[in-house]
Amino acid sequence: MKFSGTLLVVKDINRARKLYEGLLGCEVAMDQGVYLAYTNGVALQEEKTWLSFIDRDEDEIVYGANNMELYFEEHEIESFYIRLQVFDIELIHDLHEHSWGQRAVRFYDLDGHVIEVGEHMGDVARRFLHEGMTHEEAAKRMQVPPELLESFLNDKE
Repeated sequence: MKFSGTLLVVKDINRARKLYEGLLGCEVAMDQGVYLAYTNGVALQEEKTWLSFIDRDEDEIVYGANNMELYFEEHEIESFYIRLQVFDIELIHDLHEHSWGQRAVRFYDLDGHVIEVGEHMGDVARRFLHEGMTHEEAAKRMQVPPELLESFLNDKE
């Protein structure tokens, strides 16, 4: 079996796509009007159609459940945070640094789904090395094995 992606139910697909494409940089793989599939494995399905698929009533859809998140990494986290300010979204928390050194921001998309945008882990590793840490110290600070630190450093995406 192969996992194929994550589908989010949205009330207004045109409104949602402005955030997913305009802010998060998602690229459309397939557009069927009420359904959008992005090249990164995320898909959006308009609520009306979704309800017909699962044979449920509108009041059975729960938005803002805070029980999962979509996670993105960004090379220019400060620039992203500035761009985020122009969107009409609710922040969960401002840009801050986690215990492992990664800076991240969390917010709700327009339908209450949790989105996290974090600093690219390779950039975190490079920042620590630039500050004078050894590879071993950076790996310890990031709470990862040294091999994973090297993997982060080699990941250019």
